Amino acid sequence: MEPKIKISDYSYELPENRIAKYPLPQRDSSKLLVYKDGKVSHSIFHDISTFLPENSLMVYNNTKVVPARLFFRKDTGAVIEVFCLEPVLPADYVQSFASVGSCRWKAVLGNSKRWKSGRISLICDYNTELNNDINKAQALNLQAELISKGDAMANVVEFSWEGSYTFSEVLDICGRIPIPPYLNRETEQSDIERYQTLYAQIKGSVAAPTAGLHFTDRVLADIKNKGIEEMSVCLHVGAGTFIPVKSEYISGHKMHTEPISVTRELLVKLLEYKRKGRVIAVGTTSTRTLESLYYFGVHCIERGEPGSVEQWEPYSENEDIDCAETCTGGLLHGISVEDSLSAIIGYMDRNGLTSMKARTGIIIVPGYKYKIVDVLITNFHQPQSTLLLLISAFVGEEHWREIYRYALDNDFRFLSYGDSSLLFGKNRI
Repeated sequence: MEPKIKISDYSYELPENRIAKYPLPQRDSSKLLVYKDGKVSHSIFHDISTFLPENSLMVYNNTKVVPARLFFRKDTGAVIEVFCLEPVLPADYVQSFASVGSCRWKAVLGNSKRWKSGRISLICDYNTELNNDINKAQALNLQAELISKGDAMANVVEFSWEGSYTFSEVLDICGRIPIPPYLNRETEQSDIERYQTLYAQIKGSVAAPTAGLHFTDRVLADIKNKGIEEMSVCLHVGAGTFIPVKSEYISGHKMHTEPISVTRELLVKLLEYKRKGRVIAVGTTSTRTLESLYYFGVHCIERGEPGSVEQWEPYSENEDIDCAETCTGGLLHGISVEDSLSAIIGYMDRNGLTSMKARTGIIIVPGYKYKIVDVLITNFHQPQSTLLLLISAFVGEEHWREIYRYALDNDFRFLSYGDSSLLFGKNRI
């Protein structure tokens, strides 16, 4: 059953001057809010290891932001923006980025009324300030053709170009990093490095997993020296992360599905730490990936394969409720977390897989019972957003306002380039 949650109940006043337009000069010099056992305090991010519990597994999202915004010009002079979302042909990210000559992507179109059909050409001159290889940027002739037109995120565009460039190189040469629209500025040279985590590896996101932007080599070394193990998942963040909730109730909001990838090695470690320690998620994308694993495992038990996780699946009427009446995110059909994770491992072993690729559209809202994540590192999120609902579900309905009030009263910087928080969870199975 979909929870009846009024989105206006999750609002707060966020002054424009509290939104961080740019990152601080040093990644790990941002403030760190610490919430534990109902108490709020603060420190500096470079000291985060001192607050992390021993005997823990830290999981971060190793996705890499791609320069997905491309600007084209029609013969009439009209400028069309093509914001690449995910590959269509080839549908695999790795294969699409390796494509030479042509490929197709789903895209958001800017000024789409001016583009009904036909081919359009890339504007090359704008990007020379943002690209070190100016000669390539001037020489590349990139064309785009509108294959099909759908809703805002269902347009299909075919790109074609001459030469031996891969599509990954084409984007590096011609594209802009898609910084969040609420920054109200254009992409700058500094964003190429700073809107990317230090450990970003796998290309595919159109938005950064911003909780990871604070980490430096020094911080990662301190965490390792404390004996905390580190592993990764991959969730490619889609443009849906920027879509505001426009419906009165959260039940009217549509979450877009995103591709995830997890290794067998991680699943084995999660089983180990479920029994003996804690799991620390770096960011809401890592959290959504980890929490989705339970439902993938249920699918493996009941259907024989992981399938995909639907938005409202955690709120099924068939759950075994082992919490207060308002709790809607308990165990499905009595299947334990350990049995669920073991089922994914079994599925992978039967199919000779070392990693599992799937899609999740999970939404986490108050009443959800966390199954994997014990501790969360995250930034401060927009009012009336799905991410704020996720935070409320994690720390408890009565505490998120206290945390955000403390951050506002103590000059914390908000949103993607803002400060960080370390939250110890409340609702956990």
